[in-house]
Amino acid sequence: MLKNDFLYVQGLSFSRPKRPATIPHAMNNSEPFPPLPVRNSITAIMPTIIVDTREQTPLVFRSLPFRTGTLTQGDYSVAGLEADFAIERKSISDLVGSLTSGRERFMREIDRLRGCPFARLLIVGTEHDIASHRYRSNASPKAIINSLHAIESRGLPVGFADTPAKAAALVERWAWWRCRAVLNIGNELIKAGEQANVIT
Repeated sequence: MLKNDFLYVQGLSFSRPKRPATIPHAMNNSEPFPPLPVRNSITAIMPTIIVDTREQTPLVFRSLPFRTGTLTQGDYSVAGLEADFAIERKSISDLVGSLTSGRERFMREIDRLRGCPFARLLIVGTEHDIASHRYRSNASPKAIINSLHAIESRGLPVGFADTPAKAAALVERWAWWRCRAVLNIGNELIKAGEQANVIT
């Protein structure tokens, strides 16, 4: 009952794990993620990644379950944590377009992401790609890089992954560790409630 109460209060949605429990290494993308324990429950859980329905070329996830859904912020989130976890994904060409002709709209999106406890701007490419002007726009590399610094100064961290596969692995890693942190808080609340019931 405690498990069900906790999941209802948190609004979390998870899939049953189908992979062996192996601790993920920060730099090893092939490692599966272990199931996350819930206090007073024999069932461990795994986060499910939500891919926004508007993503035209979505990342391919191999270590966590995923499904499509409509998100109000970001391109990727976690089922049950849509208001807590948001990843905005951009290719280099998308990024440059968003920071030039689509800048006003993009900055509004950035401001919305800032209200999310865990939010990232994830760029598929490298900073060297930008510095080397490997895009079609006439916008200067310096202007693009400075715009990224300005975004970070407004409270939104920027991450780079040089391939879509590495970007997908990074989203999975962020999702797993964020869900672990949320569940740890929930487990501590359950533990505190148990102790309070014993005292009373």
